[in-house]
Amino acid sequence: MELLQHIILILILILVSSFFSISEIALAGARKLKLRLLSENGDERADKILHLQENSAEFFATSQIGLNAVAILGGSIGEVALRPYFISLIGQFYQGSWLDSIAFFVSFFLVTLLFILYADLIPKRIAMINPEKIALLVINPVLTVIKIFKPLAWVINAIANLTFKLFNVNTTREDNITFDDVSAIVDAGAQAGVVLQQEQHFIENVFELEERTVPSSMTVREDVVYFTLGESEESIRQKIADYPYSKFLVCNDGIDGVIGYVDTKDILVRILNNQSLVNIHESTIRNVLIIPDTLTLSELLDKFRAGKEDLAVVINEYALVVGIITLSDIMMTVMGDWVVPIEEEQQIIKRDERSWFIDGSTPIDDVRHALDCEFEDWDHYETLAGFIMYRLRKIPRPADFVLHENLKFEVVDIDHYKIDQVLVTRLHEDATDREWI
Repeated sequence: MELLQHIILILILILVSSFFSISEIALAGARKLKLRLLSENGDERADKILHLQENSAEFFATSQIGLNAVAILGGSIGEVALRPYFISLIGQFYQGSWLDSIAFFVSFFLVTLLFILYADLIPKRIAMINPEKIALLVINPVLTVIKIFKPLAWVINAIANLTFKLFNVNTTREDNITFDDVSAIVDAGAQAGVVLQQEQHFIENVFELEERTVPSSMTVREDVVYFTLGESEESIRQKIADYPYSKFLVCNDGIDGVIGYVDTKDILVRILNNQSLVNIHESTIRNVLIIPDTLTLSELLDKFRAGKEDLAVVINEYALVVGIITLSDIMMTVMGDWVVPIEEEQQIIKRDERSWFIDGSTPIDDVRHALDCEFEDWDHYETLAGFIMYRLRKIPRPADFVLHENLKFEVVDIDHYKIDQVLVTRLHEDATDREWI
């Protein structure tokens, strides 16, 4: 009967220890985002868990008190209860001087194994499966235990805090959520099938609006089509026919003398009404938004929303026009291939599994996504052409190339010193990161 009592007591201690183990992992591992959603739905237990996570010192002190006290007590009881029986069992085969020590080791090993499996390993693995659900179940009992052990926990925490101060250890927990955190969650959702591939693409691109600057998505100066004051009616008609844009800049003499812009529909109304286009500029010119090239796409979105505009002229520090950007350009940055017209010339053309043709004006972020590689010193350039010129340190010629991350970037075509086409080839893994001129 005495053995049965000891076994029951050991089982009770294992249950108590498993409660502390499962509570420790569940309350520490419960995700704040899910807890906040539960709190918003009216679950008060979620608020208690969030408060406990922010003030976890008493909980961890109480947990360690319980775990260590129960483990020591369980080991003592188990060794006292089981050793006589193991002495009797082993004594049938061995009667030497080591009999008592062997029985002690076997009883200690058996009790320790039971505590490791059923009081530590299995409860913690269960808690890791669904920490939020288990945390909700144990939070109220845990708070009661904390109140019981509060005086002893206070003493232990005081000693721990003094130790932290002596060694200058910062105990403040950083709970800032970064883009990498969100990206990891989205990747996990995509792998689980919860987030579709295009949704993952959109989410990552939206976050990149904070990092990408306006030049990465604008139409560059050389490709801007504009009207000048006094331009002939025939020339205006021809430009509208050749370039189906909804808006055209109006400049004084050259592109740097921007006055405003005209909406194509205003011009078409005059044409349909058989009106002259000679004085079109004076009657239909609208003010245009002028922005510096240092703005991020996110900041530009705010300016578009505040000014109710969807077109902006981008200038550099010398007040020279470097390009124009529209709301559609930003949306194309977010949506990527899903909004690019089929007939539009592609900037990145995949030849096979190891090579690509890429337009030199392609934004470096698009190249990074397409090739799955990183570029250092990205603040020194915006496009693939800029990257190659930065690495070569000269105006490139056809056949010049750069090696970077087992990728060979070879200049294929040059148009008036402008890198027009680049052939990118993925090399073998043993290729080194060098530059060749």
